Amino acid sequence: MIIGVGIDVVPVDRFAESLTRSPGLRDRLFTPAEQRTPSGTPRTGESLAARFAAKEAVAKALGSPGDLQWHDAEVAVGEHGRPHLEIRGTVAGRAARLGVTSWHVSLSHDGGIASAVVVAEGFVRGGES
Repeated sequence: MIIGVGIDVVPVDRFAESLTRSPGLRDRLFTPAEQRTPSGTPRTGESLAARFAAKEAVAKALGSPGDLQWHDAEVAVGEHGRPHLEIRGTVAGRAARLGVTSWHVSLSHDGGIASAVVVAEGFVRGGES
């Protein structure tokens, strides 16, 4: 059963400017693994903007509780470059309370816009939100 769906879009140039203007922002938003490609090179602004959109979409899929920590939802790359979520801490706690057992994530960037869709799937727990 679908517990929640989140979608977010991020203007790539504006996001890249924010990262340049506030150097600590990159470390606040992204884990070290998210900041680098599997080969170890720094990710592009498009790639980071898509990951930021995914984190925002995760929060929306969980009902936007407002107390989630950025590093507690990590966008990782799996087999054949397919993105997936690794959750922990505040995100894992909220997901468990809602009955989320699996995640689906899709990232895209084109025409200066990065986007992400996240689907939280699981079972509904009676009376909790």
